[in-house]
Amino acid sequence: MSGTARFITVEGIEGVGKTTQVARLSEFLGGQGIAHVVTREPGGTPLAESIRQVVLTVGEESVPGTAELLLMFAARAVHLANYIRPNLNADRWVICDRFTDASYAYQGGGRGLPSDHIHALECMVQGDLRPDLTILLDAPVEHALRRARQRNAGIVEDRFEREKGQFFERVRSAYRARAAAEPQRIAIIDATQNLDAVCALIVGQLKARSWIS
Repeated sequence: MSGTARFITVEGIEGVGKTTQVARLSEFLGGQGIAHVVTREPGGTPLAESIRQVVLTVGEESVPGTAELLLMFAARAVHLANYIRPNLNADRWVICDRFTDASYAYQGGGRGLPSDHIHALECMVQGDLRPDLTILLDAPVEHALRRARQRNAGIVEDRFEREKGQFFERVRSAYRARAAAEPQRIAIIDATQNLDAVCALIVGQLKARSWIS
């Protein structure tokens, strides 16, 4: 991995504006002349996107929590080998919409799977690679889900979007616990603010680390 390329992940529950802020961050970095790519999880490569469809599509057969976790890490292993690591090694920043913190939050907090199982897979799949910075867009569950419902009006919801408020309360709590345990890496940003304010706070995190002027 290059000494100057940065690996930034953006996390949060449904409806907090991750996709919008990832796009804004990409636009900002482009304006700074910083070579970068934008990707997402699960997904990011054709094969990983195929696994994403298995994970998210609502079907007649249920997907047990353990199978869901394994599928997430299978997609992540492909994503890392075929996209994330090659770009970092080519000195391009990588901006990823969700990464392993999401597994701790969704499969750990949401599904109740043991964190040590997730940690074992993290070490197996990632080695010593971790994000340089994780932006956690945080909002009360009721607020976030209301925005998500407005966004998804008329669209078939995926398996996660169909979950109830209690599930997302557990996910949010797990995210916040991760941030409390790793405050140097994970920056919590209030996603109830307007889009410009949230974007400015994200850029501020890069400036605070002296990655940009």
